Amino acid sequence: MQIEQTALSDILILTPARHGDARGFFSETWNRERLAGHGIETEFVQDNHSFSQARNTLRGLHFQAPPDAQAKLVRCGRGALFDVAVDIRKGSPTYGHWVGVELSFENGRQLLIPEGFLHGFVTLTDETEIVYKCSDYYAPQSDGAVRWDSCGIDWPLSDAPVLSAKDSAAPPLAEFDSPFIWTRT
Repeated sequence: MQIEQTALSDILILTPARHGDARGFFSETWNRERLAGHGIETEFVQDNHSFSQARNTLRGLHFQAPPDAQAKLVRCGRGALFDVAVDIRKGSPTYGHWVGVELSFENGRQLLIPEGFLHGFVTLTDETEIVYKCSDYYAPQSDGAVRWDSCGIDWPLSDAPVLSAKDSAAPPLAEFDSPFIWTRT
């Protein structure tokens, strides 16, 4: 597994090796023991699978507040997407900064997003699937969102985004009172 640092030190790109032959390929996308050897010790408890029919479908920016905060390991099962994480830890030197990475079926890359970050993505192709692991269970009482266009993200949109009512009505980052506190590690 290749592990790359991003511009935000807590966000990592994990690219699993693919072992292929004439039939296709096999790839180990998560191995707790091997990744713990690299200091990655997230325990995942839930897997999610999302399908977006149309290109330019934008989902996010979402989070779950403590005590139900979630780390996520995101990958693309089909198609391509631009995946984004935004630091929302109060006191963090990178508060409000974002990083975006193209994840596709072809490149096999995954984005590891710890607690304390907003998460969102836009689909780059029709019929895109996103598959991701979460470190805590879905808790509707802790679910929250920040407006997608309030963080200075350079979204690779080819047309107006397809949004849910929840995402359209989310507050902007400037009005958001984050429940996350940054601590030096």
